Amino acid sequence: MAMQKFILPDIGNHKDIPVIEILVNEGDTVEKDQSLLTLESDKATMEIPAPFAGVVRNIQVKLEQKINQGDLICDIETSADAAPAAAPAAKVETSAPTPVVAVAPAVAAAAPAASAPLASAASEKPVNAPSSGAKYHASPSVRAYARQLGVELQHVIGTGPKGRIQTSDIETYIKAVMQGDKPAPKAPAVSATGFGIPPVPVIDFAPFGETEQIELSRIKKISGKHLSACWLNIPHVTQFDEADITELEDFRASLKARAEKAGVKMTPLPFVMKAVVQALKEFPHFNASLSPDGGSLVLKKYFNLGVAVDTPNGLVVPVVRNVDQKGLFELARELGELSQRARDGKLSPTDMSGGCFSISSLGGIGGTQFTPIVNAPEVAILGLSKAKITPVWNGTSFEPRLMLPFSVSYDHRVIDGAQGVRFSTRLSQLLRDLREMLI
Repeated sequence: MAMQKFILPDIGNHKDIPVIEILVNEGDTVEKDQSLLTLESDKATMEIPAPFAGVVRNIQVKLEQKINQGDLICDIETSADAAPAAAPAAKVETSAPTPVVAVAPAVAAAAPAASAPLASAASEKPVNAPSSGAKYHASPSVRAYARQLGVELQHVIGTGPKGRIQTSDIETYIKAVMQGDKPAPKAPAVSATGFGIPPVPVIDFAPFGETEQIELSRIKKISGKHLSACWLNIPHVTQFDEADITELEDFRASLKARAEKAGVKMTPLPFVMKAVVQALKEFPHFNASLSPDGGSLVLKKYFNLGVAVDTPNGLVVPVVRNVDQKGLFELARELGELSQRARDGKLSPTDMSGGCFSISSLGGIGGTQFTPIVNAPEVAILGLSKAKITPVWNGTSFEPRLMLPFSVSYDHRVIDGAQGVRFSTRLSQLLRDLREMLI
């Protein structure tokens, strides 16, 4: 046996090139011309092949280390009669930009079992594992393409030279997942940082000034995880609109004395809730949920509305049930009771379950528009901002009108843009003239 030193060969005019892949481990047996590591310059990716066959010993480079021509890569233990050969020139693969295709991430809901020739993710062997010990073998451009589409390369079978993963392999894998020929990898558990998203770097803020660390409330911890899951799993679209509520406000003011006598506070919210129910009846897809497998829609025949309440410990969403069966005074009373229990921390799990559609009202605080997050398993949510007097052209002159800006966020898998606009337009009509609900 003889020990041969493997020196980085001529790589052109490139200097200080980072190592992005080490494709072998110490003790691996390699063949002549087998790729040992991958370098990446600002213009190209280079595979460095072994100049002769043997067993890899004493690897001298590390990931992200910058190396140059003449640097020692490793020792290769060869047979006594193996003559050192001149190091072959490095193979260069230009990292050209790769087109993006509109496909769903591979962390979608699980599909049926795999069929040949695609093996299941659980039984699949990593590409190049027998020969080089690498988990997978792909260029930086292909890696970036996979990250963009949410594909984990260890599940992809490479068809390129020596098992190299190519763009077409990723597209084939995604197509197989979408057609049910291959099960999608199981999504990681929900966390504050999301599904497979790199965490925010940890920073010590003390050098910049005085700090204080306080623990998040239990409600914020729970709602934070839920909101992260909703944001990551639902393709959100938000439709902005406004409604002329001048007449609605006049009607509400006329009920003030009766409301005080009944012991309730009459806010605009009960009126909005009645208008929302009417809109949901006319657009039933907004009063629905996707089935667990994502293949069908569960249309609900009841109208339970969640109403976001700001409390000292965080945001909670109690549910008002059977809104379609209750009058304005009954809704006002129930909203007052639920809001007080929420601020006192006395809501039960039943109080916060069974919602069909949610309303988040920030009008009492301020703001012009915002994009509320859909409260899964619901498919839509309404956001109300602060109403203000605005000059509106009536055809002959401007007149002051009380305009309410609002936004509707919805799940684009269930509701398309045209439906979203129709829903918001109809809701605006209902708020402008409550008599529309009688038609």
